[in-house]
Amino acid sequence: MKWSQITDVGRVRAGNEDSLCACPDIGLFAVADGMGGHKAGEIASSTALNYLAENLREVLPGTRDIQSSLLRILEEANLRVYRLSTEFEQYRGMGTTVTAGVFMGYHLVIAHIGDSRAYLVRGNEITQLTEDHSLVGEMLRYGGITEEQALNHPQRNVLTRAMGTAPSVKFDIYTQNLLPGDKILFCSDGLVNHLRPEEIKEIITSQRDLDLTVKILLDTALERGGLDNITMILVEME
Repeated sequence: MKWSQITDVGRVRAGNEDSLCACPDIGLFAVADGMGGHKAGEIASSTALNYLAENLREVLPGTRDIQSSLLRILEEANLRVYRLSTEFEQYRGMGTTVTAGVFMGYHLVIAHIGDSRAYLVRGNEITQLTEDHSLVGEMLRYGGITEEQALNHPQRNVLTRAMGTAPSVKFDIYTQNLLPGDKILFCSDGLVNHLRPEEIKEIITSQRDLDLTVKILLDTALERGGLDNITMILVEME
């Protein structure tokens, strides 16, 4: 596989609370979008992904059930973030989204919480592989609003689920069989707040170079305001 990553503070935020993890040696690629007070979001997102990478690397050689191992590690990471938020005043109320993919050959397992996303681009089609755990995401799923209304909804950043906000939280697990040429995009909402899925697909399918692709995606989001931190990893199956 080939991959490229990029992250940017955007044009409004003072700091970057997003984190990413690219560990091709264990097939792990993940993005996390932290939330909280001064630097707390950055602590939440980096703590979650560092714990995930370190512990997944330890268990992968011996595990036969990657889904169970992934969930167990993320549940432990959740408790670690939650304890930090309760033990230190400056971290009170922090949390983070996590969208993590583990590639095993042409099989992908995704663990997800929050409103970061994973997309599959296959041929001329783009498919969102994850569901947003957000107020607007739920309203959209149940027909309360249209996709057009969701794009500019004033509560689009209100999460219904996030890591570190409670001692125990629920992660979604998705599996996907892949084909040569498939491209998988992991991204924080700083990207999708400015680009529709169809626009993301057009940029990805029009470029061969992954580094150039993620730069064009980033530059487009920045040109449209860059209202949030923007982070993405693009993986291509060979």
